[in-house]
Amino acid sequence: MQIFSLVSIFLFLSFLILLRKWKNSNSQTTKKLPPGPWKLPFIGSMHHIVGGYPHHVLRDLAKKYGPLMHLQLGEVCVVVVTSSEMAKQVLKTHDLAFASRPKLLVTDIITYDSDYRRQMRKICVMELLNAKNVWSFSSIRHDEVVHLIDSI
Repeated sequence: MQIFSLVSIFLFLSFLILLRKWKNSNSQTTKKLPPGPWKLPFIGSMHHIVGGYPHHVLRDLAKKYGPLMHLQLGEVCVVVVTSSEMAKQVLKTHDLAFASRPKLLVTDIITYDSDYRRQMRKICVMELLNAKNVWSFSSIRHDEVVHLIDSI
């Protein structure tokens, strides 16, 4: 019986520590973001947008939270600008802060944005595009130019 109570106390304290760390990490990242609707864990603020026309829903949210608001769409943070004056200010004064795109793991996997890609590019440049190989393809380039001129 004592083992069960000790394990349950340990699990409860672990849960409280994890919950506190999660709240602290969320409060530090959202300090600089504009206000927005409340979020659910996995879908974020998407439940506010579903159910009507998106432009009507965004208009209603803008009335409540202002012309600049933060939405969490799944795991992507989005800042929505709903007035022309705010859009001018964002594009003129804070263009670098709003020009970034989210960094996704999928793009790194698909595009080989890594040391492997750099190494393959270096090999291609060194081996395939050296002066000797470029001159060896001169007859092919000549044939392609003739074909291009004939098609025009």
